[in-house]
Formats: sequence, structure tokens, C-alpha cells
Amino acid sequence: MAAWSERLAGVRGVLLDISGVLYDGGEGGGAAIAGSVEAVARLKRSRLKVRFCTNESQKSRADLVGLLRRLGFDVSEGEVTAPAPAACLILKQRGLRPHLLVHDGVRSEFDQIDTSNPNCVVIADAGEDFSYRNMNKAFQVLMELENPVLFSLGKGRYYKETSGLMLDVGPYMKALEYACGIKAEVVGKPSPEFFKSALQEMGVEAHEAIMIGDDIVGDVGGAQRYGMRALQVRTGKFSPQRRASRRAQMSQQTKIDPLQGGLCGAADILMLSAKPRAPLPSALWEDVWEKMSRRSFFSRPFRLKLRGLNTGSKRSYK
Repeated sequence: MAAWSERLAGVRGVLLDISGVLYDGGEGGGAAIAGSVEAVARLKRSRLKVRFCTNESQKSRADLVGLLRRLGFDVSEGEVTAPAPAACLILKQRGLRPHLLVHDGVRSEFDQIDTSNPNCVVIADAGEDFSYRNMNKAFQVLMELENPVLFSLGKGRYYKETSGLMLDVGPYMKALEYACGIKAEVVGKPSPEFFKSALQEMGVEAHEAIMIGDDIVGDVGGAQRYGMRALQVRTGKFSPQRRASRRAQMSQQTKIDPLQGGLCGAADILMLSAKPRAPLPSALWEDVWEKMSRRSFFSRPFRLKLRGLNTGSKRSYK
């Protein structure tokens, strides 16, 4: 555990991806990933700051939070950084009127945005609405503009639902880029501005934060390029074969920590690494150790490891 302690030294804030880390979407809203509800609760009880950073663009932020609460998560709208609200802010600041190629579930986020006589296109994970007709309409709008502007809410290749892997917005974004000869502006991970916004809301610097996600490109690579640390969980769309393939295509500067399991395992590591700000008096070490071994603080497999370390010096777990 010394290696983890060194790698996570100074971490004050945790950014959590949602899809593939907290839950897998699907029929009936999807299902929470085993151990994730408890892991979020433990992180929130710690001294670490926690924020949710997602590229979800099929649901409004209110609907997403409502779903997470029904699945048992303690989360509020104010704790979620999502691309649709960020895109609306950019549109207002730049006086742009979008043609929307988005899922019906997220359209309410754009209710206060003027969409008449569009001078840009916003594309998101539109799901079944990614028809030829709708894609061609977005293409036509862009081609009619003297200076075409395309916003993409994220640029993921695919994600996982309970029924299997699903195409994300990225392939459709690339199709419009190619057809129009333009470059899309990405609002969402791995955009540096998106990470910057999330960290500002959390009140920590990049070097003090860690991103936890299932996407080696958008979550891990994007966070590390912005100066954060990152962990890839082995849930969601993770697979050893795809991970090896993607690593071969990525910059050598991207470091992927070999984390076993999902968010529950990541929380175990973070909780153990989140040491007290000042040394505790020796008389309190027994009490601290006992609390660390309780069911409410660490998962059962990790408590067994802690008990195995509880011999001799109470600082042996470092």
C-alpha cells in the first residue's frame, strides 16, 4: 500500500464519472454497479471533496439525479458537472442559436436558448434519433453557414448499458466533421475547460484531484493531460482486451494504474490514503484503527486486509 499512498499523496478532491462507474443504464433506468452506492457514501463521509463529472447527454441533469437517487445514491444537482448546462452557457456567451440534434430527454436543458434561424449545431447522444434524416439536416445547416460551428457534448466512442455496448456521440460527430471539413468543439470530457469547470466548483487545483472513470481516453487520458491523477475502474465498458488496444494507441504519457474491481475498490484505496492532516497522538491510534475496520468505513474484503496489518506498530499500514 506504500506505492498507492505515494501516488495519492495530497489528493483533496475526487471527480467521479457516472455511467459505467456508479451504474449501467438500460431498461427501467438501469442498475447500480455492485458496491458503488456504499462507496459514494463512504467518500462523502471522508474529508475528501466529491463531485460527479459526466458526459451524460440523454438526460437532463434533474432527471439524471432523480434516477441516481432512486438507485440509492446521495447526490444533488449542484454536485453534477454535465455537458448540456455547460453548452448552454457557451451559447449564451457567444450569442449562438443552435440546431439541436439531441435526445428528447435532454431538450429541456435548452428551453431558455433561442433556436430560431440557427447559426450552429449542437450534437449529443441522440440514440434512436440518429437517423439519416436528422444527421443530414444537421449537415445541411452546417454547410449553409459561412463559418460553421459544431458543438459535441462529449466525444465518446461507446458506453455500456445492461443490454450491451452502445454507440456514443463520437462516431456521429466524426461523420459531420468529415463531411463538412470542420473540427467540432467538444463540451464535456476530455475537454480541459470541462475539467477546469468541475474543479472550480469543487474548489481544488488539478494536482490535488483524482478522476475515477471507466473510459481510458475521456476519463483517464483527459484528466492526466489536465494535470490530474486518474484511476480506471474495471466496470462499465472496461475489458482487458479493449484496454490493451487503446493503450497501444495512446500517448506514452498516459499512465493507467492497475486498479482491481470497481468504485468500491477505488474508495478503499482513497480512504486509506486520505491520512489525517496532522499526526494523531499515539493514544488515539487504537481508536482510529478500530473505526477504520468497521463495516461502515471499508468494504469487507478490505477490512480483512486491515486486520491482517494490525500487528506491531499501528503505523504499519503506511
